[in-house]
Amino acid sequence: MNSSLEMLIQVFERAALLLICLFFLTRVPRFKESLHKEQHSLSEKIVITLIFCLFAIFGTYSGIKVEGSLVNVRIIAIMSGGILFGPWVGIITGIVSGVHRFLIDIGGVTSIPCLITSIIAGIASGFINLKVKKAKRWIYGIIAGMSCEVLTMLLILAMSDPFKLGLDIVSKIGFPMIAGEVSIGLIVLLVMSVEDEKEMIAAKQAKLALDIANKTLPYFRSINTESLTKICTIIKDQIHADAVAITDTETVLAYVGFGEERYKIGQEIISDLTKSAIRSGEITIRNHVADQQTPEIQSLFIMPFEERGEVTGSLKIYSRKASEMTYPLQTMAIGLSQIISTLMEISRVEQIKEAANKAELKALQTKINPHFLFNALNAIASTTRRNPEKARELIVTLSSYMRYNLELNDELINIHDALKQVRDYVEIEKARFGSKLQVEYDIEEVNIKLPSLLIQPLVENAIIHGILKNGPGIVTIAVNDLGDRVRISVKDTGAGIADEVIENLYRDEVPANKIGLYNVHQRVKLIYGKGLIIKRLSPGTEVYFDIVKEKK
Repeated sequence: MNSSLEMLIQVFERAALLLICLFFLTRVPRFKESLHKEQHSLSEKIVITLIFCLFAIFGTYSGIKVEGSLVNVRIIAIMSGGILFGPWVGIITGIVSGVHRFLIDIGGVTSIPCLITSIIAGIASGFINLKVKKAKRWIYGIIAGMSCEVLTMLLILAMSDPFKLGLDIVSKIGFPMIAGEVSIGLIVLLVMSVEDEKEMIAAKQAKLALDIANKTLPYFRSINTESLTKICTIIKDQIHADAVAITDTETVLAYVGFGEERYKIGQEIISDLTKSAIRSGEITIRNHVADQQTPEIQSLFIMPFEERGEVTGSLKIYSRKASEMTYPLQTMAIGLSQIISTLMEISRVEQIKEAANKAELKALQTKINPHFLFNALNAIASTTRRNPEKARELIVTLSSYMRYNLELNDELINIHDALKQVRDYVEIEKARFGSKLQVEYDIEEVNIKLPSLLIQPLVENAIIHGILKNGPGIVTIAVNDLGDRVRISVKDTGAGIADEVIENLYRDEVPANKIGLYNVHQRVKLIYGKGLIIKRLSPGTEVYFDIVKEKK
């Protein structure tokens, strides 16, 4: 074993010591968390720079003395720091360790070459960090480190006096110094493997966020204080936070956990941090904070909600432990808040849609009621002179119908009640048209609910536009159990509906004044997803719709 090989082994030993120190640092949570970040705070950069400056200076002191020179791992420390953490760390470490190398051996043969190449190594490492893809940084680090050591050897030869001394030094330290730079690649790969863990952490936290979203999903169907409180409780329990809150842009909507008794739902937001986060729309993280309401809280995470580009509120996570807002928790909370923002937006859209549907159904129903009432009053008026007793019965029938209709407080009524309304209507129409009209019932025993005034307009349409246009005829009202659904149909033996009317109905091109079939078609489509089915018969027309039975 020659001396150069022995020195190379010693260089690797010192590099291995540096590698071991870095390995243990990567197990320290705060240092490990900083490795996961793309951007570092000023305090983090200062701490990391100090660490690598110490490594570089240690590399100098632990060097092997050879003819007034040192076989050391200083360049390895400089290159590793700059490649991993950027120009700030690389350049400062290069300057500090280079000046230190010069000062401990002022006038030495290698002091100025080492100063120059230390600074160049810092600049080169920063360039690699900025310009080279992560996957290739380790190989570029080895090449740059070896190049710096080659430059060091050339400068020693150029500046040494006598030249023979410089040549002697270079011949002894050149190979171990240059070959030892392979350690840069090992160090970079080690630390980058820790950085790569953030992808696994992100995947794990994304799964947690989705699990939480899945558990909270049922409570987004109706957003109110109770549902938001339940959502906060689920989040708090899943991530083991001390408290969780949800706010809008001005008030606290829900607060669960430590200090809950100090918050009143609906009170105005008093936290300046929350107000600032909502104004800016930016994530706010504080690891040493004194909460105005709850001084025991030491860590705070605020994630604004956004809907269509506008901030509509925030998710707040509290912890009584300082420095609790770790990278994994931040990753999860960001993903979760984005999911919650989407769910809240969808919930509001659904609530608006439901309100619009209700308003539309109400509007359609109010159009039908006067139409029926007008016809009923006409029928009674025409009967009064001919048969006063019958007229009184019709008035009782009408008043019974109207009383029942006015007392309805639910949109859906039992099928038997709906048929009672239809029978009342038919009695009035039969009194009006006499022998021209026959009505038959084919009713099977079913137990379903449906909106009021849904069947009666179909019967009215069959009578007015079917039977009366073609002389005497029969209207058949049927309710049939088809197993998984119930079919409600109205058939007549009248004139038959025109194909043009059917086509216009399906294209929603019916004029506003023709509200009979069209209104029912729209209501059925809004409620059940599919409108009326209309068939031409010979003679007459059949109109029906299906109601799917609810699963028990």
